[in-house]
Amino acid sequence: MKLNNSEFIKRHHKTAQTPQTAAGARRNYDGLFALIIFCAFIGFLVFIFAATQLSDMMKITTSFAFILSSLVGGILYRGYKTQRAMDEELELIREVMEGSRGARLITDSADNTLYYNQKYERICRGVGPPNFPSLLRLFEHSKEVAAHFRLLADQAHRGLTDSIELFSKYEDNERWFTITAQPISGRAGYVHWRIDDVTEKHTVDSAIRDEREKLIDFTDNAPVGFFSVNEEGRFVFANATFARWLGEDLQRLLQSGRLHTYMVDPPKGSDPFSLTEEGGTRQIAEVQMKGVSGKPFLASINQVIVKEGENKVRTRAVVHDLTTEREMRMALKASEDRFQRFFDEAPVGIILMNEEGIIADSNNAFASMLEKPIEEIEGKAFAMWIEDEYTEEVTSALGRIEKGQQLDAPLEISLKGQSGSVETQMHARKFRRGGNTVLHFIDLTEKKALEAQFVQSQKMQAIGQLAGGVAHDFNNLLTAIIGFSDLLLLRHKPGDPSFGDIMQIKQNSNRAANLVRQLLAFSRQQTLRPRIHDVGDILYELSHLIRRLIGTDIELDLVHGQNLGPVKVDEGQMEQVLINLAVNARDAMGETNNGGAILKIETDNFTNRKPKKLISEELPVGHWTMIKVSDNGCGIQKENLSRIFEPFFTTKDVGEGTGLGLATVYGIIRQTDGYLDVESKEGKGTSFIIYLPRVSQAEADAQEEAPEKEDMESKDLTGTERILLVEDEDAVRTFSERALTNKGYEVLTADSGESALDLIEKLENKTIDLLVTDVVMPNMDGPTLAQRMRQTSPNLKIVFMSGYTEDKLKDHMGENIYFLPKPFTLKQLAAKVKEVLDD
Repeated sequence: MKLNNSEFIKRHHKTAQTPQTAAGARRNYDGLFALIIFCAFIGFLVFIFAATQLSDMMKITTSFAFILSSLVGGILYRGYKTQRAMDEELELIREVMEGSRGARLITDSADNTLYYNQKYERICRGVGPPNFPSLLRLFEHSKEVAAHFRLLADQAHRGLTDSIELFSKYEDNERWFTITAQPISGRAGYVHWRIDDVTEKHTVDSAIRDEREKLIDFTDNAPVGFFSVNEEGRFVFANATFARWLGEDLQRLLQSGRLHTYMVDPPKGSDPFSLTEEGGTRQIAEVQMKGVSGKPFLASINQVIVKEGENKVRTRAVVHDLTTEREMRMALKASEDRFQRFFDEAPVGIILMNEEGIIADSNNAFASMLEKPIEEIEGKAFAMWIEDEYTEEVTSALGRIEKGQQLDAPLEISLKGQSGSVETQMHARKFRRGGNTVLHFIDLTEKKALEAQFVQSQKMQAIGQLAGGVAHDFNNLLTAIIGFSDLLLLRHKPGDPSFGDIMQIKQNSNRAANLVRQLLAFSRQQTLRPRIHDVGDILYELSHLIRRLIGTDIELDLVHGQNLGPVKVDEGQMEQVLINLAVNARDAMGETNNGGAILKIETDNFTNRKPKKLISEELPVGHWTMIKVSDNGCGIQKENLSRIFEPFFTTKDVGEGTGLGLATVYGIIRQTDGYLDVESKEGKGTSFIIYLPRVSQAEADAQEEAPEKEDMESKDLTGTERILLVEDEDAVRTFSERALTNKGYEVLTADSGESALDLIEKLENKTIDLLVTDVVMPNMDGPTLAQRMRQTSPNLKIVFMSGYTEDKLKDHMGENIYFLPKPFTLKQLAAKVKEVLDD
């Protein structure tokens, strides 16, 4: 039955039988020998006495007793001699055992301990009594220990000697032992165990193995090849590196490889182990080697010939793969070239400055910043290129770097360029070796321009928000003024004394409305009615008006492009753009031209495959219709080019311009998804270039097929439907109520969303045909009111009135929802209401 380790130990856990010492055995045998001598002596005395005093019969009896006692004494003496010899033999064995370098243990067939020496006792200290189970306990961490010892015991019982090396880890005490089991001749089942502590030897052997493996690994993976051949040129040694270069298996190389087989041009008439025809005990040569794949490589071989006897030769050779070295040199050269290209073509300026502050090297980007050739920069002091106001700061920073410190942050400094100061951001770092300092410069010109542009856009946004709010309030006022003017004109016809005054009020109100539209235009908040047009048609219709505006002293030259793409614009606003540009051109040419002034308007198709830089932004990739308005006037000063689209910016005298013309143009173009650019040279003229996105021909054809709405001028604007009018401005609400009532409508009015809901709630007949409401009102606004009323009347038609643009309401527009921009006239209000009710 197979036993595990613990069961095996338990089975053999018996008290060791300690034998009597040899000294105690000698004392016992000496006493026995004295007893035998004494008995013999007494027997001899009895025999003498019987011979002289006793009868014959007694003499015979006494003689027999003497002979018997002598015989017994002789037997005892012989046994004594035998035992004495055995004891001496055991004493000799004990001395041999104690003198042994290993621990010794003798067990019987039942694994009982018969003998152990002092070394074995020392091994068992802290483990248990010096017996066989304690030996097993030394290896109890291993599950296979019982099987190992059982196998050793079985071998000994069969008369065979066997041994095994085992690792012991008892209570964290790590040791190695060699266990030998030896049979004892003549003693069946007796086993002589020898336990040798080989920890130190095992440690040394392990270290030797590790060093040997390291040496083999170093040799095989060395960056050079090693080989040795015999007198026949056969390889007797080679490392893995050399075999790898040959593309050959190392074992095959050592079994059948010959040196000349792997040489492209083996030396003729030379020994099979030689590299050259000249031979010699030391051979150094560059040799073309080839592998099994046939790919050659150039090798530098240093070989020593060693003769071992008359006919035996061993070579010692070191091989360098020159191909690899050449590849490394080429790779290094390529790396240096890449670095040089990186240095030369880097998008930032880089200079290398020595310890004296002299520029040792400069790249193209730095030279471009200064607008100087590299030859004029290198060899000069770096300080000469720094603007005076930054010299002290830069000198202090470079001094800290020289001491091994780091800059807390990059420095923003100005350099002296050919055309003026160049704003840069400087980064500096000192090389650990060589003492040179590398400086990197980032050109901040564009960054500063973008920052200024961002600030400008923020300012424009703020002005736009202000303008939008002002325009909303103005539109409410103008709606009332224009509306009441229309009501007065109904009673005061031409010829009436008040007619002229009322018309002046209305005309000036319309002028004010145009100004408000300009405010909304540059803030891109005006309401556009874009339709697809041909730019050439718009120009043709507008050319007569432009000629009247610019006067007879200025020639108008129209150049139409071929097959212009259609654009989607608000025709009225596009006319406003062209008129503003024409008026600006007229004023610019009137200042400097005494005849010969020309206003040229060109149209053409334009396509850009990559983004195009404009005066204030970037034109994205696309297909455009271009309108170029050019004059040969005074031009625009360079410092003013970046500001010409700002609202209220003008170079004209006080009272001659509002500063809204170009801002309005820019706002209209951008709201149409177009772009505006300007090119100008002082004294030669200015060109404004408009880029409008082209629409597809399919979209243009779809618009032509759509039916045009009936002209409201000739349509009856009266009606009898019930209208709910909601407006928080009293004047606008009063005018609108009177205007719609005059057209025959039943008008219910409310000054807020809450009032409108209360009014509807009180009506017996809650039917409403149309809701006309302002958008911005206190508390409940127009869209919220419309949503509440749609809950009970889902099909209710709604008209939103607002001084803001329709885009502000895009989230609220939907089916049966319309928009009427403020300010509006009486006719426009009536026409919108009629249009919605008839739709």
